[in-house]
Amino acid sequence: MASISDYHLLPANWSTEPAPLVGYLSRKALPIKRNDAQPLTREDVQFDLLCHIFDDRLKVFTPQAPSEDSKVHFCDLYVNALYTSHKCSKVLKDKMAETPAFAVELAKISLLTNVGRINTTMAVFPEMKTALRTYHPVPSLQKTDGNAQDAPRIKNCLKAALLPSELKNMPPSTPEEILQKSRARQLPSTSIVNLIFVLANHAAPLASTHFDPPVNFLDLFLPINIASADRARAFLWLIFHYLEGPDQPNPYDDDYSRQNPGKVPWLHRLTEEEMAQENVDTPDEIEWGKAMSAQRNLFLQRLVHSTEKEKKVKAAASASKLTEPTSGRSRPSRSQQEGTRDKPYIHYLPPDRAPQITHSVSEDNRVSYSSSRGPHRNMLQHAWQVVTSTDPLADSDEELQDEHVRLDYSRRVDVIARLRGRPPSPLPDLLPPASSTSSYPPPSSITDTREHRWRRVESWK
Repeated sequence: MASISDYHLLPANWSTEPAPLVGYLSRKALPIKRNDAQPLTREDVQFDLLCHIFDDRLKVFTPQAPSEDSKVHFCDLYVNALYTSHKCSKVLKDKMAETPAFAVELAKISLLTNVGRINTTMAVFPEMKTALRTYHPVPSLQKTDGNAQDAPRIKNCLKAALLPSELKNMPPSTPEEILQKSRARQLPSTSIVNLIFVLANHAAPLASTHFDPPVNFLDLFLPINIASADRARAFLWLIFHYLEGPDQPNPYDDDYSRQNPGKVPWLHRLTEEEMAQENVDTPDEIEWGKAMSAQRNLFLQRLVHSTEKEKKVKAAASASKLTEPTSGRSRPSRSQQEGTRDKPYIHYLPPDRAPQITHSVSEDNRVSYSSSRGPHRNMLQHAWQVVTSTDPLADSDEELQDEHVRLDYSRRVDVIARLRGRPPSPLPDLLPPASSTSSYPPPSSITDTREHRWRRVESWK
């Protein structure tokens, strides 16, 4: 333990410049930036800091989920917040319940996402194809046989990790609102996830309140020359200060925080040699990271090869279409279509001016057509002939000049006449009177017979 006089001494490599007006000038430098397939080391994720935070066993926090204990430690508090989030899938919940070590690893990655150290462009699946994200293995936090979640899903799970009362109303969005509830003993004052979001968003104005310059809340998760154990203690001190209340005895106090109310415990500075002894990757983690990076690079090579092969196939197919001869069913030219449209239009003769088509007439037509042009086609043969030899884009005004077409029309009309028991057009006495404005027969003429019911159905449009 450092003496009281040491609290006012700074190492030679620590900045003595006056603190800026804001504690953290830019959050763009906060997220981890690495190339695709490059592993995240223990120094990147500050593994020792996470271990000190989640290994703390002081049960001093009010549980935010149903629990048999009146107080829980931070690890249970944070893992239960993820588990009770309504954005946490059933598969993920089952895996967390079966493998507690996986739940703790997921909580550590989630905490880094909670403060913004891992942004939503990071993925943990080596077979990811999208170019909007980058793949990064995390050997120190992927030791269990679990399906780790990528950053966007973790972020959605965190945003939904709220108290039951906060699902209906807006959760507190400022440190002052959280302190007001904790002072009023409205415990828990907010969810642990929302508190960390608020502290991260207000790191600049809170810097002078709880830290000595130039440190702020977000600096606790960066690789700086402050001991990991001290940063973890300062983090837990802040969590207790806001969740349980500033007027309660803080179990994470030290002599410095007791003599300076509102300040976090003393943050011991490290030399470069001492910093090199923290967050050291093990040989197994290094080998696993290299293996996953090689797997990712191999997948990308295969993906690029398959993409280029598909482009070549498409290019060859398009080139063959350009070189192949024009088929007989090609679309006629514009001049041919215009010439067809200029021919006279054959009008349809209404039934009252045309002879009534009967079965005998159809028989005569079939005999005359078959005798004039050899054996006639049946309906299936004629349909096939039309499909294979007729251009659907050309005008059909001249189709009545073909005797086979006229024969097909007469057969269709004959079939309709036999099905309905009368010609397609209604008889004149069945037509409505000219003075009637309604398409329905008068109510008095309708009786409950099959003929009238069928007639009414025919009138629907």
